[in-house]
Amino acid sequence: MSDTTHSTPAAVSGPRSARLLPYLLSLPALLVCVGILVPFVTAAYYSLQRYKLSMPQRRGFIWFDQYWNFFNDADFWHTVYVSMLYTVSTVGVELLLGLGIALLLRERSKVNNAASVALLLPLMTAPAIAALMWKLMTNPGFGVLSWVISLFGVTDFKWASAPSSAMFTVVLVDVWVYTPFIMILLLAGLRSLPTQPFEAAKLDGVPAHFVFFRITLPMLMPYMVTATLFRLLDSIQQFDIVYAMTQGGPGDSLLLFQVSAYLDFFQYTNVGRSAALMMILWAITYALSNVFIKQWLKLRERTHGAH
Repeated sequence: MSDTTHSTPAAVSGPRSARLLPYLLSLPALLVCVGILVPFVTAAYYSLQRYKLSMPQRRGFIWFDQYWNFFNDADFWHTVYVSMLYTVSTVGVELLLGLGIALLLRERSKVNNAASVALLLPLMTAPAIAALMWKLMTNPGFGVLSWVISLFGVTDFKWASAPSSAMFTVVLVDVWVYTPFIMILLLAGLRSLPTQPFEAAKLDGVPAHFVFFRITLPMLMPYMVTATLFRLLDSIQQFDIVYAMTQGGPGDSLLLFQVSAYLDFFQYTNVGRSAALMMILWAITYALSNVFIKQWLKLRERTHGAH
């Protein structure tokens, strides 16, 4: 009788703990969702208002007028153009360079492994710190890069201080920081590819360019789509490199979405316009991620079907 009495609480507490365990495990995810949804809902709320910190008495709901006004706003379309140009330039160059470096380091060896680790060093540098480093190196007066190009006859190159070369400069910094990210993803993909097709092509004497375009590239495509998606979503939301280098200047030459929204909020105190810009940026990233994820799923199905 005593044994039965003592075992009953344990028997009851066991199923109760089992029932509570899923809720405990999902608690961190719930907290993350709350941490994401609260700023998102707040931004959506403010985007529907005419709200300037400098004129709080004129605050009021204008609903979607803020968004409709963007269609006739030349500054907004300039921001869209600059953001897309920056995104396409950085992701395109980084993808080509990352693929080229990954192909060079494909074979496993001590030298290649050491080189791949060394090439990851820029990725370990905070983008804002990297931008400040490049700002010093590209200084027209004492920068080492200005001195290097002067050896080739290029003098008084303005780098980020001129509208004509500012985009080139910040793209250069972004490429230096983030190319290792794409390189390491594609290198992992290359080293995980099956060896049988390449061995068969080598035995048959298939030209190298045919092997690359007909075997390597199609099999590597899911990894390339994944790397492109990550960099695309990060690049279109770029802030730290551009702001640390030029604060969006010279003039409005580098007013990307994040930079424009930041200046609207903190410099012009236009909370409503800043929030509306962030909501449009969210819509663009959401649409792009959906497109790329669908393409990635199609490529994965095609790859599994080929196997």
